Amino acid sequence: MVPPADNSHDKRKFSALSPDVIKRLREELESVDVNKDGKIDADELKQLLRKHKGVFREAEILEISELYYSGNAAKGVPIDNLLEAIDGTLTNKDGRQNVLGAGRCAAEYYYDLNHHKWNDDELNIELTHVEPKTIADRLAYGAVKGVRLAFDTATGWNHEITASKVMQRVIFLETIAAVPGMVAAIIRHFKSLRSMERDGGLINMFLEEATNERMHLLTFVRMRDPSILFRASVIGSQFGFGTAFLLAYIISPKFCHRFVGYVEEEACSTYTKIIHAIETAPEGSDLAAWRTQKAPKIGISYWHLGENGTVLDLMKAVRADEAEHRDVNHSVVNMKPGDVNPRYDPTLRLDSALNKYVRDMMTRNPKEENAKVA
Repeated sequence: MVPPADNSHDKRKFSALSPDVIKRLREELESVDVNKDGKIDADELKQLLRKHKGVFREAEILEISELYYSGNAAKGVPIDNLLEAIDGTLTNKDGRQNVLGAGRCAAEYYYDLNHHKWNDDELNIELTHVEPKTIADRLAYGAVKGVRLAFDTATGWNHEITASKVMQRVIFLETIAAVPGMVAAIIRHFKSLRSMERDGGLINMFLEEATNERMHLLTFVRMRDPSILFRASVIGSQFGFGTAFLLAYIISPKFCHRFVGYVEEEACSTYTKIIHAIETAPEGSDLAAWRTQKAPKIGISYWHLGENGTVLDLMKAVRADEAEHRDVNHSVVNMKPGDVNPRYDPTLRLDSALNKYVRDMMTRNPKEENAKVA
């Protein structure tokens, strides 16, 4: 049993929470404190979030509790400390603080299991461009633009866009696009082993990026089976580009990530053209059929497109993937030693969950809640 309260928590100063909300939060936290030790452990946090199933999905609850467990080395967090952390999420404007004080161990082995389930807002992709500043940036940008010009000219891309041209282009490019992420992950993996230091979750991120690009390929080949000649060209291109990128990454990872960032800018542009062509294609054409044609089952499953997900929906999801790869690779160039994966920082994930929880509590009507209980 916990000793009688000495009301020391009443002396704590809260910047955003009112006394009434603090009281309600404390009561709910104490209601899930099964062992009555005045602390909330990962299992108890799980039960707490399940009281708010309208806000948190079960998969999200399991993920958050795992991050909470690893971030606090399996220890429970005193209720007063948790209240202070919750208050901190409301006053933290830049979203960069670690208000719970949790560790980042999970970044080394855990990744977003709910990834690639894009909502409508996330599918509205803006075409952005990072202006080259350094010599390496300009070299990377020039190389990408040169390769794009040559490839567009050879395939007649800037003229009429057809379903056949789209399939030929995306299948070939995705066989190459899956190379950089794997190369980056392998080299960073060996570096982490040599230095016996953490990598900040970047290995997981780049492995996931490589897998994501491979999923693009495996989905598109369900729509068209490449010829033997096409497959032979892929082998040659993969060997040449893979070798060059491996050597370049050993010499300058930052150059390579800037290069990939610019490649992904072009990918976003390409998929935007494809989506526009599908949406404006005349009825009866092959492209127009993609507005209603169901996407391959593997794509529907991977991107959670829904039972009636179409090829057009698939293209929008793939474009969202490419936009994320664009932003991540550009941001990695500016990372400093000790920084954590910009796509998935466990501590910020926890802060966000606490913020969602308290905002739900603040919008609830206590009288209605009491009526439900009664």
